[in-house]
Amino acid sequence: MKHAIPIIGLLVLELPLHAGEFRHFADFILKSRTKIVGTEVKPIPIKPVVFQVFTDGVKVRVSVEGNADGRSTFDIYRSDGIARKIPDATKLDIMPGLQATSNSGGVLRHLRLTRESMTITTFPGRSDQTTVTYAVTSSAGTKRPEPGNTASFPPINP
Repeated sequence: MKHAIPIIGLLVLELPLHAGEFRHFADFILKSRTKIVGTEVKPIPIKPVVFQVFTDGVKVRVSVEGNADGRSTFDIYRSDGIARKIPDATKLDIMPGLQATSNSGGVLRHLRLTRESMTITTFPGRSDQTTVTYAVTSSAGTKRPEPGNTASFPPINP
């Protein structure tokens, strides 16, 4: 728990962001999409997609690269870290990250965001289907923003 520093605080310390002033956080490459219906889990065929993520410290915007008009906006509700299981251990570790929600058109979405990955879980209002979209931080070669226009989580010293 000692490593869990609030993400909002980290963003505020690094950049003088104002509400509504969105800065690029990271690009993520889609790795998998899974549909859950009852007890059935079905992988959904995917094509390579790059998601661009921006934040102002209060909201997170996610869009497919090249389509900023089709973005989803999430309200951050928790920024004190994300729990993850340590391999070969029984305890959880807390890493920097945040959680956010979006409720638009009767569709509830939950966002789990860290430096390494992004998970969006979608719950349609009148459906028994849940979709989980998982993406990882993109490698070199994807479109990057101009220097000085990037929001990031600074390294945490143990």
